[in-house]
Amino acid sequence: MDFNTSQSILHHIKSTELHGFKGRKRPVFTFSSSFDCRDDKPSCSFGVSSSHDGFPTPPLALSFAKTIENAHILGVTDEEGYVKLYDTRSKLKQSATHQENADDAIVSGWRVHNNSVYDLCWTKDDATVLTASADHTVKVWDVEQKECIGMLKGHTGSVKSVCSHPSNFDVIVSGSRDGSFALWDLRCKRQNELWILPTEQVNGAHTSAKRKRFIKGKAASMTVTSVLYLKDEISIATAGAFDSTVKFWDTRNLRTCASQASPHQETTTDTNGRAHGVTSLSQDLNGVLISASCTDNRIYLYNVLKLDKGPISSFTGGQIGSFFVKSSISPDAAHILSGSKDGNAYIWQVKNPSQDPMALTGHEKEKEVTAVDWSLQEPGMIATASDDYTVRFWNVHDRFGLSSGSPCVRRKVTAGPVTDSKERPMDTESPLNSSHNEVVQDLRFQEVLKTPEISAAYQSHRHGVLSGVNLIELFDRTPESAVRSPSSVLTPPSSMKKKTIRDYFVAC
Repeated sequence: MDFNTSQSILHHIKSTELHGFKGRKRPVFTFSSSFDCRDDKPSCSFGVSSSHDGFPTPPLALSFAKTIENAHILGVTDEEGYVKLYDTRSKLKQSATHQENADDAIVSGWRVHNNSVYDLCWTKDDATVLTASADHTVKVWDVEQKECIGMLKGHTGSVKSVCSHPSNFDVIVSGSRDGSFALWDLRCKRQNELWILPTEQVNGAHTSAKRKRFIKGKAASMTVTSVLYLKDEISIATAGAFDSTVKFWDTRNLRTCASQASPHQETTTDTNGRAHGVTSLSQDLNGVLISASCTDNRIYLYNVLKLDKGPISSFTGGQIGSFFVKSSISPDAAHILSGSKDGNAYIWQVKNPSQDPMALTGHEKEKEVTAVDWSLQEPGMIATASDDYTVRFWNVHDRFGLSSGSPCVRRKVTAGPVTDSKERPMDTESPLNSSHNEVVQDLRFQEVLKTPEISAAYQSHRHGVLSGVNLIELFDRTPESAVRSPSSVLTPPSSMKKKTIRDYFVAC
């Protein structure tokens, strides 16, 4: 890429980020219709083109649907403001072009914003999807009807990350380039209005006290790049571009962060003394471990019960020099998947952080592999997005010996009666999972975990299934909480309160 081309790309991104509307389109580069995917390797899969009306556009975010029935459906957003749903089980042909594969695999697609969409999140049994955009808003979409049913407005910069509450899908957290993260309650929407204002908003979440008064004009360094709602249902994890610190917040008291974790100081600054930021956060199915990809080309792994000790391990081998390059820990906490600036995706074994990662080749070399995701219900099914204007589906189950059971899952019990409860496989375990078992044992997970009760209406409701462009059923509106106030989730009754993250994991 020559200097002029690089400048035009930077101009485009800067214009989009600063003004909330489109700058000049990214220059379109020529690319091959097929790549060497090494057909002799079981990790090989197929790529689909990201384009509209014949014009390629970079994919920005990926997310697999969450329910068992829809686990093979992948949502993809792009720079033009579209979301497309693909069936990763589609029988694609190696000889076909990426566009032909896209035509065969697509389930549905529509324009959700008139600007770049940086993140998406499935909620309510995959009946709705949240989209976070450079237009400063988060939108709530009915997947079947392709209809916007809510618009979250309160940020003054591009919204970089969005995540829903683990059990109450009306409660949402988002992070923005304006330096804030915000909490939202979809039940606070006024009648006959789409607009929803935040119930809570924390400004300057990742800006040091020394720099807050100088923050004007330095939005890039104050960006909240990633947010997570933790499994204890009252804690939020946030990360930013300012430094490599991961902060943890108690939603009952957001005046200051409850705790924070960061790598050793000597590894988080470059030769000029500038701090490295965090590009993305992810957590395993049970919320025991949190991964944080950092622009120092490392991925740090944290134990939520030992945050004061810093990362328990770190992973190197990929190139995470851009905030568009993301990583994700597998649901069973046995592997970490990451994009890279060199055109490959990489997979590490959590139990062997010092071992070189396995490279997944297939995307065009020197084009960043950016967004990545694991299927929650289909072991070994992953997806990667790249600046080569393609999304690839991979099945690495056989290659890595992945199991369907999580090493840290314990039989779930609830604080109250639950009808028709269903359990995931508990005891199936691969050899790669032994180290994580040791971590769990070290955390004294000797007894069953307690998880908050989910209402009978949730348990008895049958999951909707994507068929063609329709869902057979839509998830019902979230039942009212026992306390009528919509903010009751943020200030739950004393009988439901958990004092710390540890209270969620350590059995009573």
